[in-house]
Amino acid sequence: MRNRPLTGRRRVALALSALLGGTALVAVPMSAPASAAGGLTVQYRTSASGATADQSEPWFKVRNTGSASVQLSQVKIRYYFKADSASATYRFACSWAVKGCANVTGTFGTLAHPTGTADRYLEVGFTSTAGSLAPGADTGDMQLRFYQSSWQSLNQADDYSFNGAQTSYADWGKVTAQLAGTTVWGTAPAGNDPTDPTDPTDPTDPTDPPGGGKALFDDFTYASSTDPAISAHGWNVRSNSGGPGVPGATWDPSQVTFPVVSGNSVMNLRTSTSGTAESTRQTEVVSKSMKFKNGTYAARVKFSDAPVSGPDGDHLVQTFFTINDLTAPMADDYAEYDFEYLPNGGWGETGNILYTTSWETYNPDPWQAVNQHTEARQSYAGWHDLVLTIDGSSIKYYIDGQLFGTHDAQYLPERPMSINFNQWLIDLAGQTATGARAYDEQVDYVLHVKDQVLTPAQVASKVSAYRSAGTSFVDEVPAS
Repeated sequence: MRNRPLTGRRRVALALSALLGGTALVAVPMSAPASAAGGLTVQYRTSASGATADQSEPWFKVRNTGSASVQLSQVKIRYYFKADSASATYRFACSWAVKGCANVTGTFGTLAHPTGTADRYLEVGFTSTAGSLAPGADTGDMQLRFYQSSWQSLNQADDYSFNGAQTSYADWGKVTAQLAGTTVWGTAPAGNDPTDPTDPTDPTDPTDPPGGGKALFDDFTYASSTDPAISAHGWNVRSNSGGPGVPGATWDPSQVTFPVVSGNSVMNLRTSTSGTAESTRQTEVVSKSMKFKNGTYAARVKFSDAPVSGPDGDHLVQTFFTINDLTAPMADDYAEYDFEYLPNGGWGETGNILYTTSWETYNPDPWQAVNQHTEARQSYAGWHDLVLTIDGSSIKYYIDGQLFGTHDAQYLPERPMSINFNQWLIDLAGQTATGARAYDEQVDYVLHVKDQVLTPAQVASKVSAYRSAGTSFVDEVPAS
């Protein structure tokens, strides 16, 4: 992170904005052959038929169409839907079931191949005490529901398995049923047959700890900037002087706080000024170790367009980034990957702009930069899911589940980096006011998964799994 003039931004990449996923497969109900020893059909109805609803209510009956009894503990049903945001998490509930709600389970998973109408699924199963189904018998009513953990309304209109017109039970082929691991009913969204061994089963099961690559996850559940756990968890709340930002400004740890927002602890970075260098207080939190390189980086960040108090207009930078040290001017082993939001412009810009920038190297004096960036000139006020992936061929930036920019292989890192959040003022030229003003940037969580490229939906599932398991911090990433 450096003060850098507009002329330093020389290599411009085309902005990309492509929805994740593809075209959904149009499904036709599919029954197992009548001669099958263990065939199933699934009937579906909804009792929440609106395009939007407080909760989705898929109700099911499962019928044994085969010639032998079926153990319900070997049956799995999947209902496919599109998450309302990449970071959305969901909760399952059973309102009533003939077999007893205690015998019905519900877990959430992420599709290996997201489509335009599905990137998640609800998998309904049965405990060993649910019993069996004789040939020709069915489970009777299972009145199920699921909802966002935040209790925000759901959009059901774009969900693969939803049918608002089906308010009484009928066979429905847009849900799948597995018997002993084999799909015997229904058609999954394209490329996502549950029988396919590449399908990730139950990555968001709240009873299972998260799996996958070595990871760092922090939910930022701390008492204050002086909480000893912050340092023990590998973070430094900056207090030393120096750039970036206004020369002579103070990096003030006391302005890093951890309030509870909507029941969840967040990290709040506050930057304040009265229009002089002496009055300017900036904030930064940085990992003490430079051990992060290829893989996936993610954070949920709240950007702000307006101050929490005082007059608006300062040239503010709100960030999430990775970086290592410049060992010499134009050193080719330097690396930096930025999300930078300027709510009031700066660097020659006059309005809102968000940059993602991949750095090869730079010379601080005289200024010379080798980087590639993608920008969008619009407001990004509010919460956003930021995902950065680095593999052996490219750097990709995602915002709220959509691909924002892809940067070239020449900008790939050659050495490990630290993970950073900061908020600072480019200069004091944004306004002439001398009144006190303060700006906030908030961070909900940070995640790094070493050497694995995750989709935004997989990031959301991994975060949800940590939270469901009650994990507020983990660091498995080995030192470099």
